[in-house]
Amino acid sequence: MKYPAVEAYRFYNESPEVDDFYRAVIAGFRQTPRSIPPKYFYDEEGSRLFESICEQPEYYLTRTEIMLLEKHADAIKSLAGSGCYLVEPGSGSCEKVRLLLETLRPTAYVPMDISCAHLKAAAAGIATDYPWLDVHAVCADITREVSLSFIPEQVAPVMFYPGSSIGNFDPDAAVGFLTCLARIAGPGGGLLIGVDLKKDPATLHEAYNDASGVTAAFNLNLLQRANRELDADFDMDAFEHHALYNCTAGRIEMHLISTRKQSVHIDGHSFNFNAGDSIHTENSYKYTNDEFRLLAQQAGFTSCAVWTDSDQLFSLHFLRVTRSLSE
Repeated sequence: MKYPAVEAYRFYNESPEVDDFYRAVIAGFRQTPRSIPPKYFYDEEGSRLFESICEQPEYYLTRTEIMLLEKHADAIKSLAGSGCYLVEPGSGSCEKVRLLLETLRPTAYVPMDISCAHLKAAAAGIATDYPWLDVHAVCADITREVSLSFIPEQVAPVMFYPGSSIGNFDPDAAVGFLTCLARIAGPGGGLLIGVDLKKDPATLHEAYNDASGVTAAFNLNLLQRANRELDADFDMDAFEHHALYNCTAGRIEMHLISTRKQSVHIDGHSFNFNAGDSIHTENSYKYTNDEFRLLAQQAGFTSCAVWTDSDQLFSLHFLRVTRSLSE
């Protein structure tokens, strides 16, 4: 459903209903192991907590990616072209795109996020600070097909997907998501994407178990969200955050661990937990540059450039859609 212009930007609401969260939790709790999809982290409180995670000293990803964006902005502009439509799925606070807007000078910026309230505030800030920029804010689940009909047919957008969020998808699902981005961008369209690299497991462990406990609060907010929105009765003192690096799979795994025997109730459904039982909430896959290039190729992209920091912690890839993909 489309809404009229709000202040200095246009807002479109294609977000899922609360029932989608309910169905995902019930379905995930009927599986073994139990799980909740990570896209449901990002209600208003979850989005706020994630922004705080990015400020923690252990979380190298954000500061390293920011350095790469600042250092290579001119090279990115040469690949993106002048006057592009810049589309950012999972835009969050829209802070990283600010590093590019003055250099790229896109015709339009399209932030997309599942948290409507967070998106409205961020898009309003962009529209105020860049009055020359046409802003279209789209509240949507970015893992689903989204039609951006306001983008002219002759325009090949540039997608911007920072933060290594691609790691939240299993490799097969990552190819599916990248394929979706390739379809939105179309032949000749681009993708600027951040990818976390494989490295010392101790560095990864610290990044996902920060001393201030912000990542733990972010993880536990999923249960608080279920209590708020689904009238669940999770005891917040009976679950603990646990993050570990699975060397074999090449991924960080985040879990919520039951600390005792207990039962949880959601809308007449009862779920029993023993001490040590897990709710799997997120994977974060890490790649080598070659591994990621092969993944992108399966989705119809060709690598144009790769930039990494001197410590080989993180990489930025600029990809181009070079072949059409059947539906």
